[in-house]
Amino acid sequence: MPETDLLWMSALVFLPAAFAVGLLAFPARWVEAMRWWALFGTAATLSVSLCVVVGYYSMLDTRLDKSGRPLHSYQTNLDVRADQAAADAARDIPRYLSDDWVARRPWIDRPLHADFALGVDGISLSLAVLTALVTFLAVIASWKIDKSVKGYLALVLILETGVLGAFLSLDLLLFYVFYEVMLVPMYVLVGLWGGGRRRYAALKFMLYTLLGSVGLLVAIIMLYFVNVRDFVDRDVFMTEVKKYQRANPHLSPEQAAERVEIHTFDFVTLSKVGRASMLILSGQEDRLGVKEKLGDEPTAPDGRQVRLFAPGVKRDDAIQRLKDQTFCTKNFQYLIFVLLFAGFAVKVPIVPLHSWLPDAHVEAPTPISMILAGVLLKLGGYGLIRFAFPICPWAANELAWCVGLIGVIGIVYGAFVAMGQTDFKKLLAYSSVSHMGFVVLGLAAWSAGSQSQYWGWGVNGAMFQMIAHGITASALFFIVGVVYDRAHHRDLNKFGGLYEPMPLYSGLSAILFFASMGLPGLCGFFGEFTVLMAAWNYSPALAIPAVLSVVLTAAYLLWAWQRVYFGTNPATATFPEMSPREAAVLVPFALLAILLGVWPGLLTNWMEPSVAGWIENMSVLKP
Repeated sequence: MPETDLLWMSALVFLPAAFAVGLLAFPARWVEAMRWWALFGTAATLSVSLCVVVGYYSMLDTRLDKSGRPLHSYQTNLDVRADQAAADAARDIPRYLSDDWVARRPWIDRPLHADFALGVDGISLSLAVLTALVTFLAVIASWKIDKSVKGYLALVLILETGVLGAFLSLDLLLFYVFYEVMLVPMYVLVGLWGGGRRRYAALKFMLYTLLGSVGLLVAIIMLYFVNVRDFVDRDVFMTEVKKYQRANPHLSPEQAAERVEIHTFDFVTLSKVGRASMLILSGQEDRLGVKEKLGDEPTAPDGRQVRLFAPGVKRDDAIQRLKDQTFCTKNFQYLIFVLLFAGFAVKVPIVPLHSWLPDAHVEAPTPISMILAGVLLKLGGYGLIRFAFPICPWAANELAWCVGLIGVIGIVYGAFVAMGQTDFKKLLAYSSVSHMGFVVLGLAAWSAGSQSQYWGWGVNGAMFQMIAHGITASALFFIVGVVYDRAHHRDLNKFGGLYEPMPLYSGLSAILFFASMGLPGLCGFFGEFTVLMAAWNYSPALAIPAVLSVVLTAAYLLWAWQRVYFGTNPATATFPEMSPREAAVLVPFALLAILLGVWPGLLTNWMEPSVAGWIENMSVLKP
């Protein structure tokens, strides 16, 4: 019998795919029933995601720190829970009533040692809930799709499974599988249900994304050949020794223990190797230590020793084995980081790997643009936070200023190009390039020691920015879809006067425009503000152009608002007000934009403990 948390997380990931399979049983003429079935499937997935939130919070409340406060105990960190799950699996300990929200089962045990490993923390779970919400509202927005409805809805549901699986995966190979699964549905959705240049846009999307995926695949293959024997629990190590001895019966247990190597796709273990390598490469190998027991904090009470080796390991031997590996060389660190960064940069997207995004948005149907802007772009930022920085911290630290500069270029370039657009969707697409640049800048503001709190602000701001952008960008693309259904064009210069015939639509649009602009009191402000604070502490040279870009953002959004809603226009005077279905999509977005603007702690209190653990693991490595 599998543990409870495995069932909940598996349900969250695979429930949309199950509903997609269920669509096959519907006769072609039952179009309305298919829509309701897909809507029920996305609603059920959203409900399950909220149940996982409740279960995760319950786990946090049962694991308190020394002050008796929930949420901040080291034992709640994903690293510790993942280590314990791996050790329990090696000991064959029954975990039927597990509530640690980490689950691990053998998947491709031989020869790859890949696991079906799922887990949640404040970083991944917040993005999973955003995915479930945006997909649910996108299905409501899809009600007018009348071409091959069964295929369209099935692809949307499979796309949701791919994204949720990527956010919850703890195994790099499993992550890559889910990451690739979502490409095909998006390619087909744009290529078959898009506009006049849909085939070109779909092909461009696929080529760019596959180019990034090749970089990820190469990096994953290279990482697999890292020997992680000194970083895994001793029970895991002894299990591998026994397997090696069975394959080589002429060797004694001692000889087998000397020769055995352990390779893994587990990113938690690989991140420990990366952190240990940073200490060695930065001349701090004297700080490397051995844990006394599983679950010890990596930073010793003296604040100097960093305990990354597993209990029972001989420290000097472990350091020498690590120094003998190619992974612990500067060139290899640079190569792996660049491959990971470039692979995820395509998804962010980062200039100059962004040009697929405007074409994809312009040609995609409105609901797919909502998912693309609200969810898929976040996979790039998530990959940087979860994989690129923790696995290659030395290279990330060395290249931090360059990464920040790339983020600033994206912020400024996206804002300038957006200002010159007359196509409503293209303006929003370049706006996404600009807004996602803040995510990259926040991650790059690497500070250590007493200044590490500012980097914490930057990473918290980057996470908040992804959620806020997911809300506002999805809503704004739906706003374009509403007016396109009436005007049948997206030319900003041909609109005008929408406020009079559509006051409710205009009022909700104003909230979301100002939220995207970063107006205080709305969701777009907090993330950008904290990123700019962190960037100023790290490098004023990076912060100043990012601050000035706020004026550009206000300029192009206000100008777009003026051209669409102000004045009088006989061509728009007879447009009908929003329908109840359209209002059902837009009102939740507007309410969330206000709620997270007035009460950002609703989200930061959820994410901050996981971000704090992430910062603690990384900032202590810097000399």
